[in-house]
Amino acid sequence: MQSGDSQLRKRLFQIIFESDTPQAKAFDIVLITLILVSVGIVFLDSVPGLHARYGRIFYFIEWAFTLIFTLELALRLYCLDRPLRYLRSFYGVLDLLAILPTWLALFIPGAQSLLVVRVLRVLRVFRVLRLMEFVGEGRMLVEALQRSQRKILLFLTTILLIITIFGALIYMIEPPEAGFTSMPRAMYWAIVTLTTVGYGDIAPVTPLGQFISAVMMILGYSIIAVPTGVFSAEVIRSIQRERYSDEACPGCGHEGHERGAKYCRFCGTWLDEETEDPNAPSSETSDTTSESPEAHEKGD
Repeated sequence: MQSGDSQLRKRLFQIIFESDTPQAKAFDIVLITLILVSVGIVFLDSVPGLHARYGRIFYFIEWAFTLIFTLELALRLYCLDRPLRYLRSFYGVLDLLAILPTWLALFIPGAQSLLVVRVLRVLRVFRVLRLMEFVGEGRMLVEALQRSQRKILLFLTTILLIITIFGALIYMIEPPEAGFTSMPRAMYWAIVTLTTVGYGDIAPVTPLGQFISAVMMILGYSIIAVPTGVFSAEVIRSIQRERYSDEACPGCGHEGHERGAKYCRFCGTWLDEETEDPNAPSSETSDTTSESPEAHEKGD
């Protein structure tokens, strides 16, 4: 009996947590489909017309999804040796949040609207599709963002200074009737204008104020590409670090060779100093070559 239970838990673990078998991939794909459909039901139920017409149907469908996800979580905990540790993990918390809102709705009205957090469980698609290269590229982008955070922080500080200065100017110039009734409202206008969004709910009416607006819009177009350029430069550096090495050629001293390169692209020298060049002439061949002229002379 114990052996049969152990085999069952092992089989469930392979299906639920692994993704290297057809059954495991099918399980994950079905689970992701159910998650997407359940989130879609939540959105449809939020439409007043659909709720009035199909609200009861949505209610029963939602409870069906909740029971399915509850059973799935129970099976996950059953096939683990340390289920509490899984519940404290990222995916364990998501699994718990996927079912809690519906159960809480029995006691707390309105808690069912939190069901949209289920869409976060679709992150398992990375495990299903084995997108390790994509995850690696994402890690590279995060590292590039971390390296450029000081420059981006300096850029944001400059933006805040511009918004504060121009907001204060427009607040002093424009009358309250134009909508500039306070400094926060003026700074809101400065943000909307600098980002070239232009809602139009607040607009200057004086010539000087309109001139300041024009300057801010041109300034916004001028600086909007700054953070993109900073981030792009770091991404390019990351790509170069991954593609090229810092190893110097022992022959000419040049750097910047592609990783895995055997010969220098400038002078053709063998780069691996720990091993010999397999294409280099052997010592015996060189000795024979050097002795052959003398042998000819003696022969003569």
